[in-house]
Amino acid sequence: MGELRNLQYIIKLEPGVFELETMTISNVKPDPNAIMAEVKKNLPIHYKNNGQASKSMIFYRDASTFKPIKFDIEFTKSTGFTKKGLEAVNREVNAFTSKLISHPPKEFKDLLCNYYTNTKMKDNKPLFHTKLDVVKATLLKDEDRSVDLDDMQQVAENIFLKHLDSTKYYRVKSGLFGSRDTISLKKSFNEKKNKNKNITPKLTSSKTGLTVFMFENNFSQSGKLDFVNKPELYKYTYEGKTYNDKDEFMYVLSFEPRKSKAKYNGKLYVSETDYAVVRCDYALAEGETVSGFNMKLLLGVKASENISKGTLIYKKNTDNKGYYLQYASVETGQYIYLNRPLKFIELTDSEKDVVAFDLKVEGNTADKKEFLTISKSEINETAFDNVKEEDFNYILLKRYDSKIWKDFVSIEPLEEMKQFKVAE
Repeated sequence: MGELRNLQYIIKLEPGVFELETMTISNVKPDPNAIMAEVKKNLPIHYKNNGQASKSMIFYRDASTFKPIKFDIEFTKSTGFTKKGLEAVNREVNAFTSKLISHPPKEFKDLLCNYYTNTKMKDNKPLFHTKLDVVKATLLKDEDRSVDLDDMQQVAENIFLKHLDSTKYYRVKSGLFGSRDTISLKKSFNEKKNKNKNITPKLTSSKTGLTVFMFENNFSQSGKLDFVNKPELYKYTYEGKTYNDKDEFMYVLSFEPRKSKAKYNGKLYVSETDYAVVRCDYALAEGETVSGFNMKLLLGVKASENISKGTLIYKKNTDNKGYYLQYASVETGQYIYLNRPLKFIELTDSEKDVVAFDLKVEGNTADKKEFLTISKSEINETAFDNVKEEDFNYILLKRYDSKIWKDFVSIEPLEEMKQFKVAE
Protein backbone atom coordinates (compact mmCIF):
# COMPACT_ATOMS: atom_id res chain seq x y z
CA MET A 1 0.00 0.00 0.00
CA GLY A 2 2.90 2.32 0.81
CA GLU A 3 4.48 1.62 -2.56
CA LEU A 4 1.24 2.57 -4.33
CA ARG A 5 1.12 5.78 -2.31
CA ASN A 6 4.67 6.61 -3.39
CA LEU A 7 3.64 6.09 -7.01
CA GLN A 8 0.66 8.40 -6.42
CA TYR A 9 -1.58 5.44 -7.15
CA ILE A 10 -0.46 5.38 -10.79
CA ILE A 11 0.33 1.96 -12.25
CA LYS A 12 2.08 1.97 -15.60
CA LEU A 13 1.27 -0.93 -17.92
CA GLU A 14 3.87 -2.40 -20.23
CA PRO A 15 2.68 -2.63 -23.87
CA GLY A 16 2.16 -6.12 -25.23
CA VAL A 17 2.22 -7.39 -28.82
CA PHE A 18 -0.52 -9.70 -30.07
CA GLU A 19 -0.20 -10.97 -33.62
CA LEU A 20 -3.56 -11.48 -35.36
CA GLU A 21 -4.30 -13.67 -38.34
CA THR A 22 -4.48 -11.95 -41.70
CA MET A 23 -7.79 -10.12 -42.05
CA THR A 24 -9.32 -8.66 -45.17
CA ILE A 25 -11.66 -5.71 -44.74
CA SER A 26 -13.87 -4.87 -47.68
CA ASN A 27 -17.20 -3.22 -48.35
CA VAL A 28 -17.81 -5.57 -51.32
CA LYS A 29 -20.35 -8.29 -50.55
CA PRO A 30 -19.44 -11.87 -51.56
CA ASP A 31 -21.18 -13.07 -54.72
CA PRO A 32 -23.84 -15.62 -53.63
CA ASN A 33 -23.81 -17.31 -57.04
CA ALA A 34 -20.04 -17.81 -56.81
CA ILE A 35 -20.53 -19.31 -53.33
CA MET A 36 -23.19 -21.72 -54.66
CA ALA A 37 -20.94 -22.71 -57.56
CA GLU A 38 -18.32 -23.77 -55.00
CA VAL A 39 -20.99 -25.55 -52.94
CA LYS A 40 -22.11 -27.60 -55.95
CA LYS A 41 -18.52 -28.43 -56.94
CA ASN A 42 -17.76 -29.79 -53.46
CA LEU A 43 -20.98 -31.78 -52.92
CA PRO A 44 -19.47 -35.18 -53.90
CA ILE A 45 -16.61 -34.60 -51.46
CA HIS A 46 -18.58 -33.47 -48.42
CA TYR A 47 -21.57 -35.83 -48.41
CA LYS A 48 -20.22 -39.03 -49.94
CA ASN A 49 -19.98 -42.23 -47.92
CA ASN A 50 -16.29 -43.03 -47.49
CA GLY A 51 -16.95 -46.79 -47.45
CA GLN A 52 -15.55 -47.23 -43.93
CA ALA A 53 -17.63 -49.33 -41.53
CA SER A 54 -19.33 -47.14 -38.93
CA LYS A 55 -21.63 -47.23 -35.93
CA SER A 56 -24.12 -44.44 -35.16
CA MET A 57 -26.42 -44.15 -32.18
CA ILE A 58 -29.62 -42.54 -33.50
CA PHE A 59 -32.87 -41.31 -32.00
CA TYR A 60 -35.66 -41.24 -34.59
CA ARG A 61 -39.26 -40.06 -34.24
CA ASP A 62 -42.14 -40.44 -36.70
CA ALA A 63 -45.35 -38.59 -35.82
CA SER A 64 -48.37 -39.09 -38.11
CA THR A 65 -51.82 -37.54 -38.07
CA PHE A 66 -54.96 -37.79 -40.19
CA LYS A 67 -57.37 -34.87 -39.81
CA PRO A 68 -60.65 -35.58 -41.61
CA ILE A 69 -62.72 -32.61 -42.75
CA LYS A 70 -65.49 -34.86 -44.00
CA PHE A 71 -65.97 -38.59 -43.56
CA ASP A 72 -69.37 -39.76 -44.80
CA ILE A 73 -70.34 -43.38 -45.46
CA GLU A 74 -73.94 -44.24 -46.30
CA PHE A 75 -75.25 -47.69 -47.15
CA THR A 76 -77.67 -47.37 -50.08
CA LYS A 77 -78.46 -51.03 -50.70
CA SER A 78 -78.07 -54.34 -48.95
CA THR A 79 -79.79 -57.50 -50.20
CA GLY A 80 -82.00 -58.91 -47.50
CA PHE A 81 -81.96 -55.72 -45.40
CA THR A 82 -85.11 -53.78 -44.76
CA LYS A 83 -85.17 -49.98 -44.76
CA LYS A 84 -84.96 -50.02 -40.96
CA GLY A 85 -82.09 -52.48 -41.15
CA LEU A 86 -80.15 -50.12 -43.43
CA GLU A 87 -80.85 -47.23 -41.08
CA ALA A 88 -79.38 -49.22 -38.19
CA VAL A 89 -76.26 -50.01 -40.23
CA ASN A 90 -75.84 -46.34 -41.14
CA ARG A 91 -76.15 -45.31 -37.49
CA GLU A 92 -73.33 -47.69 -36.57
CA VAL A 93 -71.16 -46.37 -39.41
CA ASN A 94 -71.91 -42.76 -38.48
CA ALA A 95 -70.79 -43.45 -34.91
CA PHE A 96 -67.48 -44.72 -36.28
CA THR A 97 -66.91 -41.75 -38.62
CA SER A 98 -68.01 -39.18 -36.01
CA LYS A 99 -65.43 -40.58 -33.63
CA LEU A 100 -62.72 -40.17 -36.29
CA ILE A 101 -63.64 -36.53 -36.86
CA SER A 102 -63.95 -35.59 -33.17
CA HIS A 103 -60.77 -37.47 -32.23
CA PRO A 104 -58.46 -37.40 -35.29
CA PRO A 105 -56.20 -40.46 -35.53
CA LYS A 106 -52.60 -39.90 -34.40
CA GLU A 107 -49.59 -42.06 -33.71
CA PHE A 108 -46.05 -41.37 -32.50
CA LYS A 109 -43.15 -43.78 -32.92
CA ASP A 110 -39.90 -43.22 -31.00
CA LEU A 111 -36.86 -45.34 -31.77
CA LEU A 112 -33.41 -45.42 -30.14
CA CYS A 113 -31.01 -47.63 -32.03
CA ASN A 114 -27.47 -48.41 -33.12
CA TYR A 115 -27.26 -48.11 -36.91
CA TYR A 116 -24.32 -49.84 -38.60
CA THR A 117 -23.10 -49.30 -42.16
CA ASN A 118 -20.39 -50.86 -44.27
CA THR A 119 -19.45 -51.00 -47.94
CA LYS A 120 -18.21 -54.33 -49.27
CA MET A 121 -16.96 -55.26 -52.72
CA LYS A 122 -18.77 -57.94 -54.70
CA ASP A 123 -17.88 -58.72 -58.32
CA ASN A 124 -15.68 -55.60 -58.25
CA LYS A 125 -18.70 -53.46 -57.34
CA PRO A 126 -19.28 -51.67 -54.01
CA LEU A 127 -22.38 -52.84 -52.12
CA PHE A 128 -23.78 -50.80 -49.24
CA HIS A 129 -24.80 -52.85 -46.18
CA THR A 130 -26.71 -51.80 -43.06
CA LYS A 131 -27.53 -53.41 -39.73
CA LEU A 132 -29.80 -52.25 -36.93
CA ASP A 133 -29.74 -52.91 -33.20
CA VAL A 134 -32.81 -51.44 -31.48
CA VAL A 135 -32.19 -50.31 -27.91
CA LYS A 136 -35.74 -49.15 -27.19
CA ALA A 137 -38.88 -48.37 -29.17
CA THR A 138 -42.23 -46.90 -28.10
CA LEU A 139 -45.54 -46.46 -29.92
CA LEU A 140 -48.09 -43.92 -28.73
CA LYS A 141 -51.32 -44.82 -30.50
CA ASP A 142 -55.04 -45.41 -30.08
CA GLU A 143 -55.55 -48.72 -31.85
CA ASP A 144 -59.26 -47.97 -32.37
CA ARG A 145 -58.39 -44.79 -34.30
CA SER A 146 -55.38 -45.78 -36.36
CA VAL A 147 -53.73 -43.22 -38.61
CA ASP A 148 -52.43 -45.88 -41.00
CA LEU A 149 -54.75 -46.08 -44.02
CA ASP A 150 -54.43 -49.87 -44.20
CA ASP A 151 -55.45 -50.15 -40.54
CA MET A 152 -58.34 -47.74 -41.10
CA GLN A 153 -59.48 -49.86 -44.02
CA GLN A 154 -59.37 -52.92 -41.77
CA VAL A 155 -61.49 -51.19 -39.11
CA ALA A 156 -64.02 -50.15 -41.78
CA GLU A 157 -64.10 -53.66 -43.25
CA ASN A 158 -64.80 -55.10 -39.81
CA ILE A 159 -67.91 -52.92 -39.70
CA PHE A 160 -69.01 -53.52 -43.28
CA LEU A 161 -68.28 -57.21 -43.62
CA LYS A 162 -70.31 -58.18 -40.58
CA HIS A 163 -73.36 -57.34 -42.70
CA LEU A 164 -72.33 -59.77 -45.45
CA ASP A 165 -73.10 -63.48 -45.61
CA SER A 166 -70.16 -65.38 -44.11
CA THR A 167 -70.77 -68.34 -46.45
CA LYS A 168 -70.39 -66.29 -49.67
CA TYR A 169 -67.63 -64.70 -51.74
CA TYR A 170 -67.72 -61.07 -52.91
CA ARG A 171 -65.92 -58.75 -55.30
CA VAL A 172 -65.64 -54.97 -54.87
CA LYS A 173 -66.76 -52.54 -57.59
CA SER A 174 -66.32 -48.77 -57.56
CA GLY A 175 -68.07 -46.79 -60.26
CA LEU A 176 -66.98 -48.17 -63.64
CA PHE A 177 -64.08 -50.10 -62.13
CA GLY A 178 -64.11 -53.52 -60.53
CA SER A 179 -61.57 -55.09 -58.20
CA ARG A 180 -59.93 -58.46 -58.78
CA ASP A 181 -59.71 -59.04 -55.02
CA THR A 182 -62.04 -61.65 -53.61
CA ILE A 183 -63.52 -60.94 -50.18
CA SER A 184 -65.03 -63.47 -47.83
CA LEU A 185 -65.74 -63.85 -44.12
CA LYS A 186 -64.78 -67.51 -44.18
CA LYS A 187 -62.02 -68.06 -41.61
CA SER A 188 -60.26 -70.68 -43.74
CA PHE A 189 -60.26 -68.35 -46.78
CA ASN A 190 -58.76 -65.42 -44.88
CA GLU A 191 -56.13 -67.57 -43.16
CA LYS A 192 -54.98 -68.82 -46.57
CA LYS A 193 -55.01 -65.27 -47.97
CA ASN A 194 -52.97 -63.90 -45.04
CA LYS A 195 -50.35 -66.62 -45.48
CA ASN A 196 -49.63 -65.26 -48.95
CA LYS A 197 -49.03 -61.72 -47.64
CA ASN A 198 -45.44 -60.62 -47.29
CA ILE A 199 -45.35 -59.30 -43.72
CA THR A 200 -42.32 -57.06 -43.22
CA PRO A 201 -40.68 -57.42 -39.79
CA LYS A 202 -40.44 -54.22 -37.75
CA LEU A 203 -36.64 -54.41 -37.85
CA THR A 204 -36.55 -54.47 -41.65
CA SER A 205 -39.09 -51.67 -42.11
CA SER A 206 -37.34 -49.48 -39.49
CA LYS A 207 -33.92 -50.03 -41.03
CA THR A 208 -35.27 -49.24 -44.50
CA GLY A 209 -37.03 -46.15 -43.16
CA LEU A 210 -33.82 -44.80 -41.59
CA THR A 211 -31.74 -45.50 -44.71
CA VAL A 212 -34.28 -43.83 -47.00
CA PHE A 213 -34.61 -40.84 -44.66
CA MET A 214 -30.85 -40.22 -44.66
CA PHE A 215 -30.67 -40.64 -48.42
CA GLU A 216 -33.55 -38.21 -49.02
CA ASN A 217 -31.86 -35.62 -46.79
CA ASN A 218 -28.40 -35.90 -48.30
CA PHE A 219 -27.59 -32.71 -50.22
CA SER A 220 -25.69 -34.53 -52.98
CA GLN A 221 -28.30 -37.28 -53.54
CA SER A 222 -31.75 -35.87 -52.86
CA GLY A 223 -33.93 -34.70 -55.71
CA LYS A 224 -36.03 -32.62 -53.29
CA LEU A 225 -33.13 -30.53 -52.00
CA ASP A 226 -32.55 -28.91 -55.40
CA PHE A 227 -31.89 -25.52 -53.77
CA VAL A 228 -28.47 -26.99 -52.91
CA ASN A 229 -27.64 -29.33 -55.78
CA LYS A 230 -29.36 -27.39 -58.61
CA PRO A 231 -28.57 -23.75 -57.78
CA GLU A 232 -29.38 -22.65 -61.35
CA LEU A 233 -33.09 -22.98 -60.43
CA TYR A 234 -32.92 -20.43 -57.59
CA LYS A 235 -32.12 -16.82 -56.82
CA TYR A 236 -29.69 -16.38 -53.90
CA THR A 237 -29.13 -13.32 -51.74
CA TYR A 238 -26.14 -12.78 -49.45
CA GLU A 239 -27.44 -12.01 -45.95
CA GLY A 240 -24.16 -11.75 -44.04
CA LYS A 241 -21.93 -13.97 -41.91
CA THR A 242 -22.37 -15.82 -38.64
CA TYR A 243 -20.40 -18.25 -36.48
CA ASN A 244 -20.90 -21.97 -35.90
CA ASP A 245 -20.31 -23.73 -32.57
CA LYS A 246 -16.57 -23.83 -33.30
CA ASP A 247 -16.34 -20.09 -33.94
CA GLU A 248 -15.89 -20.66 -37.67
CA PHE A 249 -17.38 -18.25 -40.18
CA MET A 250 -20.43 -19.25 -42.21
CA TYR A 251 -22.00 -17.42 -45.13
CA VAL A 252 -25.75 -16.93 -44.75
CA LEU A 253 -27.66 -17.07 -48.03
CA SER A 254 -31.40 -16.75 -48.54
CA PHE A 255 -32.98 -18.37 -51.58
CA GLU A 256 -36.24 -18.23 -53.53
CA PRO A 257 -37.49 -19.72 -56.81
CA ARG A 258 -36.04 -18.28 -60.00
CA LYS A 259 -37.40 -20.85 -62.47
CA SER A 260 -40.75 -22.62 -62.59
CA LYS A 261 -39.23 -25.96 -61.51
CA ALA A 262 -38.09 -24.43 -58.21
CA LYS A 263 -40.50 -24.86 -55.30
CA TYR A 264 -38.77 -23.73 -52.09
CA ASN A 265 -37.49 -20.71 -50.24
CA GLY A 266 -35.37 -20.52 -47.10
CA LYS A 267 -31.81 -20.05 -45.85
CA LEU A 268 -28.49 -21.84 -46.25
CA TYR A 269 -25.50 -21.67 -43.90
CA VAL A 270 -22.29 -22.35 -45.83
CA SER A 271 -18.84 -22.93 -44.32
CA GLU A 272 -16.41 -20.22 -45.39
CA THR A 273 -13.46 -22.63 -45.32
CA ASP A 274 -14.70 -25.56 -47.47
CA TYR A 275 -18.09 -24.43 -48.85
CA ALA A 276 -20.07 -27.18 -47.16
CA VAL A 277 -23.72 -26.51 -46.40
CA VAL A 278 -23.85 -27.13 -42.65
CA ARG A 279 -27.44 -26.06 -42.13
CA CYS A 280 -30.55 -25.33 -44.18
CA ASP A 281 -34.05 -24.15 -43.30
CA TYR A 282 -36.57 -24.57 -46.10
CA ALA A 283 -40.30 -24.48 -46.84
CA LEU A 284 -42.54 -24.55 -49.87
CA ALA A 285 -42.89 -21.15 -51.50
CA GLU A 286 -46.38 -19.65 -51.45
CA GLY A 287 -48.72 -21.41 -53.86
CA GLU A 288 -46.32 -24.31 -54.53
CA THR A 289 -46.99 -28.04 -54.08
CA VAL A 290 -44.58 -30.97 -54.26
CA SER A 291 -46.90 -33.16 -56.32
CA GLY A 292 -50.54 -33.97 -56.85
CA PHE A 293 -53.31 -34.94 -59.23
CA ASN A 294 -56.90 -33.85 -59.67
CA MET A 295 -59.40 -36.32 -61.15
CA LYS A 296 -62.29 -35.06 -59.06
CA LEU A 297 -64.76 -34.86 -61.96
CA LEU A 298 -63.80 -38.12 -63.67
CA LEU A 299 -62.96 -40.45 -60.78
CA GLY A 300 -63.90 -38.48 -57.68
CA VAL A 301 -60.28 -38.49 -56.49
CA LYS A 302 -57.86 -35.64 -55.68
CA ALA A 303 -54.55 -35.52 -53.82
CA SER A 304 -51.99 -32.79 -53.27
CA GLU A 305 -48.74 -32.80 -51.27
CA ASN A 306 -48.99 -29.23 -49.99
CA ILE A 307 -46.66 -29.25 -46.97
CA SER A 308 -42.91 -29.74 -47.19
CA LYS A 309 -40.55 -27.97 -44.82
CA GLY A 310 -37.63 -28.74 -42.60
CA THR A 311 -34.34 -28.01 -40.91
CA LEU A 312 -31.20 -30.05 -41.61
CA ILE A 313 -27.92 -29.75 -39.69
CA TYR A 314 -24.71 -31.43 -40.80
CA LYS A 315 -21.58 -31.97 -38.72
CA LYS A 316 -18.00 -32.65 -39.82
CA ASN A 317 -16.67 -36.18 -39.29
CA THR A 318 -14.05 -36.65 -36.59
CA ASP A 319 -11.35 -37.15 -39.25
CA ASN A 320 -12.36 -33.77 -40.76
CA LYS A 321 -13.21 -35.50 -44.02
CA GLY A 322 -16.82 -35.13 -45.06
CA TYR A 323 -20.01 -34.44 -43.13
CA TYR A 324 -22.85 -36.52 -41.64
CA LEU A 325 -26.45 -35.68 -40.79
CA GLN A 326 -26.52 -34.69 -37.13
CA TYR A 327 -30.09 -33.40 -36.80
CA ALA A 328 -33.17 -33.18 -38.98
CA SER A 329 -36.75 -32.06 -38.52
CA VAL A 330 -38.86 -32.69 -41.62
CA GLU A 331 -42.59 -32.12 -42.07
CA THR A 332 -44.74 -33.30 -44.97
CA GLY A 333 -48.48 -33.12 -45.52
CA GLN A 334 -51.09 -34.05 -48.06
CA TYR A 335 -54.67 -33.07 -48.89
CA ILE A 336 -56.86 -35.98 -50.01
CA TYR A 337 -60.37 -36.11 -51.46
CA LEU A 338 -62.38 -39.23 -52.33
CA ASN A 339 -66.00 -39.36 -53.45
CA ARG A 340 -66.97 -42.76 -54.85
CA PRO A 341 -69.74 -45.35 -54.76
CA LEU A 342 -68.67 -48.84 -53.68
CA LYS A 343 -70.38 -52.21 -54.10
CA PHE A 344 -69.78 -55.67 -52.68
CA ILE A 345 -71.14 -58.05 -55.32
CA GLU A 346 -71.58 -61.77 -54.65
CA LEU A 347 -69.62 -64.11 -56.93
CA THR A 348 -72.36 -66.40 -58.19
CA ASP A 349 -74.22 -67.27 -61.40
CA SER A 350 -77.60 -67.11 -59.65
CA GLU A 351 -79.23 -64.05 -58.07
CA LYS A 352 -76.46 -61.95 -56.57
CA ASP A 353 -76.21 -60.61 -53.06
CA VAL A 354 -75.28 -56.89 -53.27
CA VAL A 355 -74.18 -54.42 -50.61
CA ALA A 356 -73.67 -50.83 -51.85
CA PHE A 357 -72.65 -47.59 -50.14
CA ASP A 358 -71.40 -44.10 -50.95
CA LEU A 359 -68.03 -43.02 -49.60
CA LYS A 360 -66.99 -39.37 -49.20
CA VAL A 361 -63.68 -38.59 -47.54
CA GLU A 362 -61.88 -35.25 -47.37
CA GLY A 363 -59.01 -34.40 -45.08
CA ASN A 364 -55.33 -33.78 -44.49
CA THR A 365 -52.54 -36.11 -43.51
CA ALA A 366 -49.45 -34.78 -41.73
CA ASP A 367 -46.16 -36.45 -40.94
CA LYS A 368 -43.26 -35.07 -38.89
CA LYS A 369 -39.96 -36.91 -38.65
CA GLU A 370 -37.14 -35.95 -36.25
CA PHE A 371 -33.66 -37.43 -36.41
CA LEU A 372 -30.70 -37.04 -34.05
CA THR A 373 -27.26 -38.63 -34.34
CA ILE A 374 -26.17 -38.96 -30.71
CA SER A 375 -22.74 -40.42 -31.52
CA LYS A 376 -20.86 -41.67 -34.56
CA SER A 377 -17.63 -43.65 -34.80
CA GLU A 378 -15.73 -45.80 -37.24
CA ILE A 379 -15.47 -49.54 -36.57
CA ASN A 380 -13.59 -52.35 -38.27
CA GLU A 381 -15.17 -54.88 -40.61
CA THR A 382 -15.03 -57.66 -38.04
CA ALA A 383 -17.06 -55.60 -35.57
CA PHE A 384 -19.65 -54.98 -38.30
CA ASP A 385 -19.87 -58.68 -39.17
CA ASN A 386 -20.32 -59.61 -35.51
CA VAL A 387 -23.46 -57.47 -35.11
CA LYS A 388 -26.47 -59.76 -34.69
CA GLU A 389 -29.84 -58.38 -35.74
CA GLU A 390 -33.04 -59.26 -33.87
CA ASP A 391 -36.60 -58.15 -34.53
CA PHE A 392 -38.26 -56.06 -31.83
CA ASN A 393 -41.65 -54.96 -30.54
CA TYR A 394 -42.79 -51.44 -29.74
CA ILE A 395 -43.78 -50.65 -26.17
CA LEU A 396 -47.41 -49.60 -26.68
CA LEU A 397 -48.38 -46.49 -24.69
CA LYS A 398 -51.85 -45.05 -24.13
CA ARG A 399 -50.48 -41.70 -22.93
CA TYR A 400 -47.06 -40.09 -22.89
CA ASP A 401 -44.91 -40.93 -19.88
CA SER A 402 -41.90 -38.64 -19.35
CA LYS A 403 -40.16 -41.39 -17.36
CA ILE A 404 -40.04 -43.75 -20.34
CA TRP A 405 -36.82 -42.16 -21.68
CA LYS A 406 -35.32 -40.86 -18.42
CA ASP A 407 -32.22 -43.10 -18.68
CA PHE A 408 -31.63 -42.45 -22.39
CA VAL A 409 -30.78 -39.59 -24.72
CA SER A 410 -33.89 -38.57 -26.65
CA ILE A 411 -35.55 -35.64 -28.40
CA GLU A 412 -37.94 -33.40 -26.44
CA PRO A 413 -41.48 -34.76 -26.92
CA LEU A 414 -43.83 -32.85 -29.20
CA GLU A 415 -46.58 -30.88 -27.49
CA GLU A 416 -49.14 -33.14 -29.19
CA MET A 417 -47.47 -36.15 -27.58
CA LYS A 418 -47.74 -34.64 -24.10
CA GLN A 419 -51.45 -34.01 -24.62
CA PHE A 420 -52.20 -37.36 -26.27
CA LYS A 421 -54.32 -39.97 -24.51
CA VAL A 422 -56.44 -42.84 -25.76
CA ALA A 423 -60.09 -41.89 -26.10
CA GLU A 424 -62.32 -43.86 -23.80
